[in-house]
Amino acid sequence: MTQFDLCPDTGLAITPRMAIRPEMIDYNGHVNVAFYVKLFDEGLDMLFERIGLSESYVRTRNMSFFAMELHVRYLREVHLTDPVQARIRILDVDAKRIHYWMELIHAEERWLSATMESISIHIDMATRKPAPFPDDIMARLEAWHRDSQCRERPDGVGQVIGIRRKPS
Repeated sequence: MTQFDLCPDTGLAITPRMAIRPEMIDYNGHVNVAFYVKLFDEGLDMLFERIGLSESYVRTRNMSFFAMELHVRYLREVHLTDPVQARIRILDVDAKRIHYWMELIHAEERWLSATMESISIHIDMATRKPAPFPDDIMARLEAWHRDSQCRERPDGVGQVIGIRRKPS
């Protein structure tokens, strides 16, 4: 996968460092839950730009992709001084959808802060309806997906939310 920086221990594509901004910190002194999704979204934009799915894609081809579903797990607090990076892996792709996995990690100490699993759908902005990816984009997505398949599925993929009860 030549168009991405890869994290050597996971094989996931990785963003440059991202800074935590003061407005992301809530009254608990850590990143607010909504801003985790914002950080994931910023990371996704950085990585998808490398395969041609950037803001200019919307302007030049009048197509985009929308989030359909996502599941975020908060595993460890991130604070204002923590530099972070996002890692992403495509779990599956078809003509109109991308199923991907993201991890937010501390950029220096490498601990995992949060994960996000999501499905996005490709949209024709003229009709605002699902549409197949153009051939060039689909080829890049399929190549990224193939490169990801040599790795174990990340822990937490497909988890169902609910209160886990111990048997009594």
